[in-house]
Amino acid sequence: MSMTAFASALADVIGWAHAHAVAGVLLYALAYVAATTLLLPGSLLTLVAGFLWGPLWGTVVVSPVSVLAATTAFRLGRGLARERVARRLGKDPRLAAIDAGVAAAGLRMVVLLRLSPILPFNLMNYVFSLTSVRTRDYVVGSWIGMFPGTILYVWLGSSIPTAAKLVTGGAATGSPARTALFWLGLAATAAASALIARESRAALARLVPPAPPETP
Repeated sequence: MSMTAFASALADVIGWAHAHAVAGVLLYALAYVAATTLLLPGSLLTLVAGFLWGPLWGTVVVSPVSVLAATTAFRLGRGLARERVARRLGKDPRLAAIDAGVAAAGLRMVVLLRLSPILPFNLMNYVFSLTSVRTRDYVVGSWIGMFPGTILYVWLGSSIPTAAKLVTGGAATGSPARTALFWLGLAATAAASALIARESRAALARLVPPAPPETP
C-alpha cells in the first residue's frame, strides 16, 4: 500500500471514530490493545488520540487505554504467552537486574523504568511479566510513569491538521501567536520529560545491580 493510500485509509478510520463518539473510543481502545500486545509501536496511536480529541480529552482517553493495553500484555506474559516470552527474553541479562530492583522497590522501580527509555514501552510489558512485581504495583507504576510521555505525544498529535499530515509528521498550523504558544508549551513539556528521564536513569543506577557478565 502506498503512503497516499495508507493516509486515505487512516483518514477514513479517523473520520469514522470522530463521528461515532462512544463507538469511536471503543474502536480506538481495541486497536491500541491489539497494537501493544503485538509489539507494534503505540506512539502513532497516541498521536491519533490528540488529533481526534485534542490535548485534554485525548489524554483522558489514551491514558487509561494505554494502561489497559500494558496490563493486557503483562497478564498475557504471565499466562498464555509465558513460555514464548520466557524463551525470547528469559536469557537477557537485564532481566535479572530488573527483577532484583523490583524485589527491592516494586512500585518505585516500575515508575522509574517507565520514565526512563531503557527498553521500548511495548517490550517492557513482557519483561515485567517475567519478574516478581505485583500486578497492583505494575498497573499504578505504569500509569504514573507513562503519563508524561502520554501528554507529550497527545499534545503533539493535537497540532496536526489532517490525517495525511499525521502519517507524514505534519505540525501545528494557525495564527503565529497560537503556534508560538503551542511550541513554547511543547518545549517545556519535552524539557520536563528529559529531566525526569535523566533523574530516573540516575535513580535506576542506584537501585539496579549491574548484570553479571556472560560466561563464554
